[in-house]
Amino acid sequence: MSSEANEMAHSQHAHPTNRFYLTIGAILIGLTVLEVIGYYGETQHWYAAGTAVFIILFLSALKFVSVVAYYMHLKYDNKLFTAVFVFPALLAVLVIGGMILLFGPLHGTSTAIHGTASSNEGVHGSGTAPSQQPGAPTTPPAH
Repeated sequence: MSSEANEMAHSQHAHPTNRFYLTIGAILIGLTVLEVIGYYGETQHWYAAGTAVFIILFLSALKFVSVVAYYMHLKYDNKLFTAVFVFPALLAVLVIGGMILLFGPLHGTSTAIHGTASSNEGVHGSGTAPSQQPGAPTTPPAH
């Protein structure tokens, strides 16, 4: 097929209008607002710790697919381009998901707070921090 025939075949489908792009943009803004609400909901203890991660990842994936399909015109292109795009995207999802599991739920301490700025106990261990004053220096005063 010549390049002119390809161009004619490509121009036969209806191109989206400006209204369509504005609608997709409004949907993306709405998804972003839901992501912020998902994060805020976890900080306000509306649901279990760690739930915001799944909410944000799911909504981000939805936004990603929307941008790729409509703004990058992948929905209207040859299916070969879709296949070439989807394989690395799935590979990235597997790698990122594996890292989240490795350093999150499988590790067991993904959301634990390890010490604070005012406590030396988190840095030096419970044996070195004074029992009544966790913010006190751990070294004895010079005489």
